[in-house]
Amino acid sequence: MKQTVSRRNFLAAAGTATMAVTAGASLAAESTGTAKNVKILGIACSPRKGMTTAKAVQLALDAAKGVDARIEVELIDLGELSIAGYSPKPPQDDFTAILPKLKDPALGGLIIGSPSYYRGMSSLCKAFIERCAPLREPTMVLADKPLGVVAVGAFRNGGQELTIEQIQAAMLCFGMVVVGGNAPAFQGATVLSTKDDISADTLGLDTAKKLGAHVAEMALRLAAKEA
Repeated sequence: MKQTVSRRNFLAAAGTATMAVTAGASLAAESTGTAKNVKILGIACSPRKGMTTAKAVQLALDAAKGVDARIEVELIDLGELSIAGYSPKPPQDDFTAILPKLKDPALGGLIIGSPSYYRGMSSLCKAFIERCAPLREPTMVLADKPLGVVAVGAFRNGGQELTIEQIQAAMLCFGMVVVGGNAPAFQGATVLSTKDDISADTLGLDTAKKLGAHVAEMALRLAAKEA
C-alpha cells in the first residue's frame, strides 16, 4: 500500500535529517577542531626522585598520551630539586627553569602528584604552587586548563583524598578546571604505596590511568573551543 506523504510528515522527516547532519558535523568539528598538539605536564612533588609519586604521575601521563596522537606529555620530577616557597623577590633556584614550561602556549593541562604526608600535600608541592604566582599576573596563564591530581599514601585511607582537595583548592586560585576520572576515580588518583611499591595496587593504578585519560580529553575539548 502506497504511503501518503503529508506536508507535516515531509517537514518532520526533513527536520530529522537536518538534525542528524548537524549532529554529525558537530561531532566531527569537536574531534578535528584542533590540529595542533596539546601538551600535558605532570609535576611529581615528592622529595624522593623517581619514586612512587613520580611513577604514579607517569602512569597518568601515559594514559593521557594514549587518548590521541595530538597529546604530548612531559614529567617534571621535583625530587632533589631546590624550590623555595613564595617570596616577593623569588630566589634563583631550580624553579626558574620550570617556569617557561608552565608558560608554554602549547600547555593544555596539568597533572600534579604529591605524597600524602601527615594527611596533606608535601611541603615541596606547596612551595611549587606558591612559586606559580607569576602565572596569575598580569594574566591568568593557567585559566580554563584542566587539572588532575594524583596522591600517594602508605595506607589505603592515608589522607590521599585530603591531599587531592588541598591541591585542587590551591589551583582553583589559578582559574584551572578541576577534573577527576571515571569511577572509581571521581576525585582523582588515590594510590597505595606498600614498601615503596605501587605495582600491586590495581585499584590505585586504575584511578591514575582514568584520571590521565580524562585530563587529556578535557584538554582537547578546551583547545578545540579556542581554535
